[in-house]
Amino acid sequence: MKAIVQDRYGPIDALEYKDVDEPVAGDDEVLVRVHAAGVDPGVWHLTTGLPYLLRVLGFGLRGPKVRVRGMDVAGRVEAVGKNVTSFKPGDEVYGACDGSFAEYARARQDMIAPKPSNLTFEQAAAVPVSGCSALQALRDRGRVRPGQKVLVIGAAGGVGTYAVQLAKASGAHVTGVCSTTKTDLVRSIGADDVVDYTRDDFADGARRYDLILDTAGNRSLSRLRRALTPRGTLVLVGGEGEGRWFGGVDRLLRALLLSPFVRQRLRGLFATTRRTDLESLTELIEAGKVAPVLDRTYALSEAREAIGEVAKGRARGKTVITVRD
Repeated sequence: MKAIVQDRYGPIDALEYKDVDEPVAGDDEVLVRVHAAGVDPGVWHLTTGLPYLLRVLGFGLRGPKVRVRGMDVAGRVEAVGKNVTSFKPGDEVYGACDGSFAEYARARQDMIAPKPSNLTFEQAAAVPVSGCSALQALRDRGRVRPGQKVLVIGAAGGVGTYAVQLAKASGAHVTGVCSTTKTDLVRSIGADDVVDYTRDDFADGARRYDLILDTAGNRSLSRLRRALTPRGTLVLVGGEGEGRWFGGVDRLLRALLLSPFVRQRLRGLFATTRRTDLESLTELIEAGKVAPVLDRTYALSEAREAIGEVAKGRARGKTVITVRD
Protein backbone atom coordinates (compact mmCIF):
# COMPACT_ATOMS: atom_id res chain seq x y z
CA MET A 1 0.00 0.00 0.00
CA LYS A 2 1.01 3.65 -0.42
CA ALA A 3 1.93 5.59 2.70
CA ILE A 4 3.86 8.60 4.00
CA VAL A 5 6.88 7.03 5.68
CA GLN A 6 9.64 8.44 7.88
CA ASP A 7 12.77 6.64 9.08
CA ARG A 8 14.62 9.61 10.58
CA TYR A 9 13.74 12.89 12.30
CA GLY A 10 14.22 15.99 10.24
CA PRO A 11 12.47 18.56 8.06
CA ILE A 12 9.45 17.54 6.00
CA ASP A 13 11.86 16.33 3.30
CA ALA A 14 12.44 13.35 5.62
CA LEU A 15 8.97 12.11 4.65
CA GLU A 16 8.71 9.68 1.73
CA TYR A 17 5.72 8.59 -0.35
CA LYS A 18 6.34 4.91 -0.88
CA ASP A 19 5.00 1.36 -0.77
CA VAL A 20 4.93 -0.45 2.59
CA ASP A 21 3.30 -3.60 3.91
CA GLU A 22 -0.37 -3.39 4.79
CA PRO A 23 -0.87 -3.46 8.59
CA VAL A 24 -2.70 -6.27 10.37
CA ALA A 25 -5.26 -5.52 13.09
CA GLY A 26 -4.43 -6.74 16.58
CA ASP A 27 -6.93 -8.46 18.86
CA ASP A 28 -8.43 -5.16 20.12
CA GLU A 29 -8.01 -3.22 16.88
CA VAL A 30 -9.75 -2.64 13.60
CA LEU A 31 -8.15 -2.27 10.20
CA VAL A 32 -9.44 0.89 8.55
CA ARG A 33 -9.44 1.48 4.84
CA VAL A 34 -8.51 5.15 4.99
CA HIS A 35 -10.53 7.65 2.98
CA ALA A 36 -9.22 10.84 4.58
CA ALA A 37 -6.76 11.95 7.26
CA GLY A 38 -6.50 15.23 9.13
CA VAL A 39 -3.30 17.25 9.56
CA ASP A 40 -2.45 19.09 12.76
CA PRO A 41 0.70 20.64 14.28
CA GLY A 42 1.40 17.45 16.21
CA VAL A 43 2.29 15.73 12.93
CA TRP A 44 4.98 18.33 12.29
CA HIS A 45 6.40 17.86 15.80
CA LEU A 46 6.62 14.10 15.30
CA THR A 47 8.26 14.63 11.91
CA THR A 48 10.98 16.90 13.26
CA GLY A 49 11.32 15.19 16.64
CA LEU A 50 11.03 18.61 18.28
CA PRO A 51 10.93 19.48 21.05
CA TYR A 52 13.32 16.78 22.27
CA LEU A 53 10.93 16.11 25.15
CA LEU A 54 8.80 14.14 22.68
CA ARG A 55 11.61 11.66 22.17
CA VAL A 56 12.09 11.21 25.91
CA LEU A 57 8.35 10.59 26.33
CA GLY A 58 8.56 7.48 24.18
CA PHE A 59 8.14 8.49 20.56
CA GLY A 60 11.67 7.29 19.72
CA LEU A 61 15.06 8.64 20.80
CA ARG A 62 17.02 8.38 17.56
CA GLY A 63 14.17 8.00 15.11
CA PRO A 64 10.37 7.70 15.17
CA LYS A 65 9.02 4.44 16.58
CA VAL A 66 6.05 4.65 14.22
CA ARG A 67 7.23 4.95 10.62
CA VAL A 68 3.96 6.12 9.06
CA ARG A 69 2.77 9.62 9.96
CA GLY A 70 -0.76 10.81 10.63
CA MET A 71 -3.24 10.62 13.53
CA ASP A 72 -6.74 11.76 12.48
CA VAL A 73 -8.53 9.14 10.39
CA ALA A 74 -11.86 8.56 8.66
CA GLY A 75 -12.72 5.54 6.56
CA ARG A 76 -14.38 2.13 6.41
CA VAL A 77 -13.62 -0.88 8.57
CA GLU A 78 -11.84 -3.51 6.49
CA ALA A 79 -11.28 -6.16 9.20
CA VAL A 80 -11.60 -6.51 12.98
CA GLY A 81 -9.56 -8.24 15.68
CA LYS A 82 -10.96 -11.20 17.61
CA ASN A 83 -11.89 -9.10 20.68
CA VAL A 84 -13.70 -6.37 18.73
CA THR A 85 -17.48 -6.46 19.13
CA SER A 86 -18.47 -2.85 18.42
CA PHE A 87 -17.54 -2.73 14.74
CA LYS A 88 -17.79 -4.90 11.67
CA PRO A 89 -16.35 -4.72 8.15
CA GLY A 90 -18.00 -1.99 6.10
CA ASP A 91 -18.75 0.33 9.04
CA GLU A 92 -17.93 4.00 8.43
CA VAL A 93 -15.77 5.25 11.31
CA TYR A 94 -13.63 8.15 12.43
CA GLY A 95 -11.13 8.67 15.21
CA ALA A 96 -7.41 8.60 15.89
CA CYS A 97 -4.62 6.10 15.28
CA ASP A 98 -0.95 5.88 14.44
CA GLY A 99 -0.18 5.99 10.73
CA SER A 100 -3.31 7.45 9.09
CA PHE A 101 -1.35 8.88 6.13
CA ALA A 102 -1.73 5.58 4.33
CA GLU A 103 -4.24 3.52 2.41
CA TYR A 104 -4.82 1.31 5.46
CA ALA A 105 -4.29 1.93 9.18
CA ARG A 106 -4.79 0.06 12.45
CA ALA A 107 -6.91 1.73 15.12
CA ARG A 108 -7.80 0.76 18.68
CA GLN A 109 -11.52 0.19 19.07
CA ASP A 110 -11.68 2.63 22.01
CA MET A 111 -10.24 5.46 19.85
CA ILE A 112 -12.77 5.34 17.01
CA ALA A 113 -16.54 5.81 16.70
CA PRO A 114 -19.19 5.64 13.98
CA LYS A 115 -18.75 8.53 11.56
CA PRO A 116 -21.34 11.34 11.86
CA SER A 117 -24.00 10.62 9.26
CA ASN A 118 -24.07 14.20 7.95
CA LEU A 119 -20.33 14.49 7.29
CA THR A 120 -18.18 13.44 4.35
CA PHE A 121 -15.04 11.44 5.08
CA GLU A 122 -12.97 14.60 4.55
CA GLN A 123 -15.06 16.54 7.04
CA ALA A 124 -15.01 13.69 9.56
CA ALA A 125 -11.22 13.42 9.35
CA ALA A 126 -11.00 17.04 10.51
CA VAL A 127 -12.73 16.31 13.82
CA PRO A 128 -11.03 13.77 16.12
CA VAL A 129 -7.80 15.26 17.53
CA SER A 130 -8.83 18.92 17.38
CA GLY A 131 -12.45 18.34 18.37
CA CYS A 132 -11.56 16.18 21.37
CA SER A 133 -8.90 18.70 22.44
CA ALA A 134 -11.42 21.55 22.41
CA LEU A 135 -14.06 19.47 24.19
CA GLN A 136 -11.72 18.34 26.97
CA ALA A 137 -10.27 21.84 27.38
CA LEU A 138 -13.68 23.43 27.87
CA ARG A 139 -15.55 20.69 29.72
CA ASP A 140 -12.87 18.96 31.80
CA ARG A 141 -10.21 21.60 32.41
CA GLY A 142 -12.19 24.81 31.99
CA ARG A 143 -15.52 23.61 33.44
CA VAL A 144 -17.37 26.00 31.16
CA ARG A 145 -20.83 27.11 32.32
CA PRO A 146 -23.72 28.99 30.71
CA GLY A 147 -23.38 32.76 30.91
CA GLN A 148 -19.61 32.79 31.32
CA LYS A 149 -17.41 35.06 29.23
CA VAL A 150 -15.02 32.84 27.28
CA LEU A 151 -12.01 34.00 25.26
CA VAL A 152 -10.58 31.66 22.60
CA ILE A 153 -7.11 32.62 21.39
CA GLY A 154 -6.31 31.13 18.00
CA ALA A 155 -10.03 30.98 17.22
CA ALA A 156 -9.54 30.31 13.50
CA GLY A 157 -7.24 27.32 13.97
CA GLY A 158 -7.95 23.62 14.15
CA VAL A 159 -8.72 23.48 17.88
CA GLY A 160 -9.96 27.06 18.03
CA THR A 161 -12.80 26.65 15.53
CA TYR A 162 -14.21 23.79 17.60
CA ALA A 163 -13.66 25.66 20.87
CA VAL A 164 -15.70 28.65 19.66
CA GLN A 165 -18.60 26.42 18.63
CA LEU A 166 -18.51 24.19 21.71
CA ALA A 167 -18.35 27.16 24.09
CA LYS A 168 -21.29 28.74 22.28
CA ALA A 169 -23.23 25.46 22.47
CA SER A 170 -22.56 25.47 26.24
CA GLY A 171 -24.32 28.82 26.59
CA ALA A 172 -21.22 30.99 27.01
CA HIS A 173 -20.59 34.45 25.57
CA VAL A 174 -17.65 33.80 23.25
CA THR A 175 -14.92 36.15 22.05
CA GLY A 176 -12.47 34.89 19.44
CA VAL A 177 -8.94 36.19 18.88
CA CYS A 178 -7.49 35.92 15.36
CA SER A 179 -5.78 37.89 12.59
CA THR A 180 -7.49 40.38 10.28
CA THR A 181 -8.09 37.97 7.41
CA LYS A 182 -9.85 35.44 9.64
CA THR A 183 -12.30 37.65 11.55
CA ASP A 184 -15.22 36.89 9.21
CA LEU A 185 -14.63 33.16 9.60
CA VAL A 186 -14.65 33.38 13.40
CA ARG A 187 -17.89 35.38 13.36
CA SER A 188 -19.48 32.89 10.97
CA ILE A 189 -18.97 29.98 13.42
CA GLY A 190 -20.76 31.78 16.23
CA ALA A 191 -18.37 34.09 18.08
CA ASP A 192 -20.25 36.94 19.76
CA ASP A 193 -17.20 39.22 19.54
CA VAL A 194 -13.92 39.06 17.61
CA VAL A 195 -10.60 40.65 18.55
CA ASP A 196 -8.14 41.27 15.72
CA TYR A 197 -4.83 40.87 17.56
CA THR A 198 -2.98 42.93 14.93
CA ARG A 199 -5.05 45.96 15.94
CA ASP A 200 -6.33 45.43 19.47
CA ASP A 201 -4.94 44.04 22.71
CA PHE A 202 -7.31 41.65 24.47
CA ALA A 203 -5.19 42.03 27.64
CA ASP A 204 -5.44 45.83 27.89
CA GLY A 205 -7.41 45.58 31.13
CA ALA A 206 -10.64 46.86 29.62
CA ARG A 207 -12.16 43.38 29.37
CA ARG A 208 -11.98 40.39 31.69
CA TYR A 209 -12.94 36.80 30.97
CA ASP A 210 -14.08 33.93 33.17
CA LEU A 211 -12.33 31.36 30.99
CA ILE A 212 -9.49 31.74 28.50
CA LEU A 213 -8.42 28.98 26.12
CA ASP A 214 -5.04 29.70 24.60
CA THR A 215 -4.52 27.49 21.56
CA ALA A 216 -1.83 29.71 20.00
CA GLY A 217 0.81 29.16 22.67
CA ASN A 218 3.04 32.21 22.30
CA ARG A 219 1.80 34.70 24.90
CA SER A 220 3.23 35.15 28.38
CA LEU A 221 1.38 33.94 31.45
CA SER A 222 1.39 37.43 32.95
CA ARG A 223 -0.34 38.86 29.90
CA LEU A 224 -2.95 36.11 29.82
CA ARG A 225 -3.66 36.52 33.53
CA ARG A 226 -4.33 40.24 33.04
CA ALA A 227 -7.31 39.30 30.88
CA LEU A 228 -8.74 36.88 33.47
CA THR A 229 -11.25 37.69 36.18
CA PRO A 230 -9.79 37.39 39.71
CA ARG A 231 -11.00 33.79 39.97
CA GLY A 232 -10.99 32.97 36.28
CA THR A 233 -9.54 29.90 34.60
CA LEU A 234 -6.79 29.73 32.00
CA VAL A 235 -6.38 26.56 29.95
CA LEU A 236 -3.25 26.17 27.84
CA VAL A 237 -4.00 23.85 24.93
CA GLY A 238 -0.66 22.56 23.72
CA GLY A 239 2.17 25.03 23.36
CA GLU A 240 4.43 26.41 20.68
CA GLY A 241 7.87 27.83 21.37
CA GLU A 242 11.37 28.05 19.98
CA GLY A 243 13.15 25.96 22.61
CA ARG A 244 14.49 22.73 21.17
CA TRP A 245 14.17 20.82 24.44
CA PHE A 246 10.77 21.87 25.75
CA GLY A 247 9.18 24.06 23.05
CA GLY A 248 6.14 25.65 24.66
CA VAL A 249 5.83 22.99 27.36
CA ASP A 250 7.96 25.06 29.77
CA ARG A 251 5.21 27.72 29.85
CA LEU A 252 2.69 25.04 30.78
CA LEU A 253 4.95 23.80 33.58
CA ARG A 254 5.31 27.33 34.92
CA ALA A 255 1.52 27.68 34.93
CA LEU A 256 1.07 24.47 36.91
CA LEU A 257 3.71 25.55 39.46
CA LEU A 258 2.16 29.00 39.88
CA SER A 259 -1.49 27.93 40.10
CA PRO A 260 -1.49 26.83 43.79
CA PHE A 261 -0.29 30.29 44.86
CA VAL A 262 -2.84 32.46 43.02
CA ARG A 263 -6.63 32.70 43.06
CA GLN A 264 -6.88 32.13 39.33
CA ARG A 265 -6.94 28.54 38.06
CA LEU A 266 -4.09 27.87 35.62
CA ARG A 267 -4.46 24.59 33.78
CA GLY A 268 -2.80 22.66 30.99
CA LEU A 269 -4.21 20.06 28.64
CA PHE A 270 -2.73 16.88 27.24
CA ALA A 271 -5.69 15.67 25.22
CA THR A 272 -6.48 12.11 24.23
CA THR A 273 -8.92 10.88 21.62
CA ARG A 274 -11.56 8.68 23.26
CA ARG A 275 -14.57 6.96 21.79
CA THR A 276 -16.90 8.47 24.39
CA ASP A 277 -15.81 11.99 23.47
CA LEU A 278 -16.11 11.24 19.77
CA GLU A 279 -19.68 10.09 20.42
CA SER A 280 -20.39 13.37 22.26
CA LEU A 281 -19.04 15.32 19.30
CA THR A 282 -21.12 13.23 16.91
CA GLU A 283 -24.31 14.18 18.78
CA LEU A 284 -23.45 17.88 18.52
CA ILE A 285 -22.46 17.58 14.85
CA GLU A 286 -25.59 15.70 13.86
CA ALA A 287 -27.68 18.24 15.80
CA GLY A 288 -26.11 21.05 13.75
CA LYS A 289 -24.45 22.71 16.75
CA VAL A 290 -20.87 22.00 15.65
CA ALA A 291 -19.40 21.74 12.16
CA PRO A 292 -15.81 21.13 11.01
CA VAL A 293 -14.11 24.01 9.23
CA LEU A 294 -11.95 22.79 6.34
CA ASP A 295 -9.15 24.85 4.88
CA ARG A 296 -7.65 22.84 2.01
CA THR A 297 -7.50 19.23 0.96
CA TYR A 298 -4.41 17.54 -0.45
CA ALA A 299 -3.72 14.21 -2.10
CA LEU A 300 -1.74 11.64 -0.10
CA SER A 301 1.28 12.24 -2.34
CA GLU A 302 1.14 15.94 -1.33
CA ALA A 303 1.35 15.28 2.43
CA ARG A 304 4.68 17.08 2.80
CA GLU A 305 3.20 20.27 1.38
CA ALA A 306 0.14 19.95 3.64
CA ILE A 307 2.26 19.53 6.79
CA GLY A 308 4.43 22.47 5.76
CA GLU A 309 1.45 24.78 5.41
CA VAL A 310 0.02 23.75 8.78
CA ALA A 311 3.40 24.30 10.46
CA LYS A 312 3.39 27.90 9.18
CA GLY A 313 0.09 28.58 10.95
CA ARG A 314 -1.71 29.62 7.78
CA ALA A 315 -4.61 27.19 7.91
CA ARG A 316 -8.18 28.36 8.51
CA GLY A 317 -9.63 25.45 10.43
CA LYS A 318 -8.27 22.03 9.50
CA THR A 319 -6.21 20.78 6.60
CA VAL A 320 -7.14 17.33 5.32
CA ILE A 321 -5.49 14.71 3.14
CA THR A 322 -7.77 12.77 0.81
CA VAL A 323 -6.59 9.16 0.46
CA ARG A 324 -9.56 7.67 -1.45
CA ASP A 325 -12.58 9.19 -3.16
